[in-house]
Amino acid sequence: MNYFPIYDGNIHPDEWVNNIQKYYSLWPNKTGLAFMEVVKLLVDSAIKLPAEIYDLEKLRDVLKKDITFTVFKDLNKRKLQSLKYISERDGGNTLRFFTEFRKLCYNSETNDIGEQKKYFSKTLDDYPYFLTEFGERVNNINSMDDLIKEFEEIVMNESNIIRYGSTVALKHVATGKYLTSIGNLCYTTGSKKQLIYASDSEFNPNVLWKIIKNQSLDNNYSCTKTDIRLQHKISNQLLGICYYYNYSNYYYHKSPSSNHTEVSCDGNNYYDYIWNFKHSKLENYEGYIKSNDIVNLSIKKSHDNNKVEFLRSHDVQFTIGNDTFQEVVCHNERLGGIDEWCIELIRQA
Repeated sequence: MNYFPIYDGNIHPDEWVNNIQKYYSLWPNKTGLAFMEVVKLLVDSAIKLPAEIYDLEKLRDVLKKDITFTVFKDLNKRKLQSLKYISERDGGNTLRFFTEFRKLCYNSETNDIGEQKKYFSKTLDDYPYFLTEFGERVNNINSMDDLIKEFEEIVMNESNIIRYGSTVALKHVATGKYLTSIGNLCYTTGSKKQLIYASDSEFNPNVLWKIIKNQSLDNNYSCTKTDIRLQHKISNQLLGICYYYNYSNYYYHKSPSSNHTEVSCDGNNYYDYIWNFKHSKLENYEGYIKSNDIVNLSIKKSHDNNKVEFLRSHDVQFTIGNDTFQEVVCHNERLGGIDEWCIELIRQA
């Protein structure tokens, strides 16, 4: 009898009876009455059983009518009300959360999908993104399986959103090369600041950039039409455009070959470094930027009436010593394929 589970009110009667049925195959004598006499002895003596119980279904009904089952359901309902989702980024485990939520619904007999959706929404109070996205999908949910499927998709989508502080690489779509800088390697013309170029697709640490939000925002996700800074991971310098003062006017340095606006890495005085993402494929899209999105990057010239220019690379090259580089510039011409950049998430913040 040591392998038979005891019933003391701390398990749902259905679950306990189902477990007993699993052990029935181990019972040496399959006569029903002898088996039921043993089963009744497994019920805690504080729970009073009538003498006329001859099968498991009758026992199940008796246990469900006992006051301990009411307390058991109410306890699990309170646990369900206080349950909180913790994201995997904060140390949580989504699979364990699903398991616990489903178990609490089962134990409290919260079987109505409308009620389940209401309790699930409450678990997301600490995460506005998850709560908002779940709210947009809630009408498509008609079962517990639907609920889990929809939320798992939300979690997967969130894991691909570029968060402020994340490390990314920017791949030039037209050429497959990456936006690159090398500490202490500088232009020999123009600003003579740390140079920017598009490097061969072979991955290296010089193509890594950190996305920094430019203002105090409650939202930690990078969005279109939101000001950001791009910090070179190796040199810690900011991507931008450099201007200078001459004869009572400000001018922006020109790129070494094509005579567009030079792009460099610095971040000191006389420097614009506030960038903005625009989704290149969706003209009026306002929302989160995800890994592998195709974007245009724009910058305002603070000392030229805030004119907007866009980041571009092309096949034009320039040389420094014996080395040849593919030029990266800013321009105010019509946008095209050579202005598109694929943002690749390397490490989430």
